[in-house]
Amino acid sequence: MQENWEDQHIVFFDGDCGVCNFWVQWILERDQHDRFLFASLQSDFGQKFLSERGLETKVFNTLYLWKPGQYYFVKSRAVLKIANVLGGVYKLSAAGKILPVFLSDQVYDLVSRNRMKLANQKCFLPDQQQKKKFIEV
Repeated sequence: MQENWEDQHIVFFDGDCGVCNFWVQWILERDQHDRFLFASLQSDFGQKFLSERGLETKVFNTLYLWKPGQYYFVKSRAVLKIANVLGGVYKLSAAGKILPVFLSDQVYDLVSRNRMKLANQKCFLPDQQQKKKFIEV
């Protein structure tokens, strides 16, 4: 799939994680301007993204947000940027930037370590419109 993703933000997530799937659904429901695309870290596309940057390709406990040709964010900074891009009331999360990254990432890591206990492993089934936003899962 070759697209012009210049104006898109690509969210890489753990496709086997119930918490991650919950948050993908949450973003999909609030992405009124179609700014996000999604790919699981386990997919060929996700693996290529990770390997091209020398990132871990076997452990999927980190969320990545990539704006092609510009930047990528990880963990808590990815979460804050997603909220900022969604806009509206979610822009208020920008206040989270006052926390040092090491502190906000500690909170992120705590949730990440316990994510399999926090949500059931459930299969997210996107509707036809939402399917268009997935590069690979």
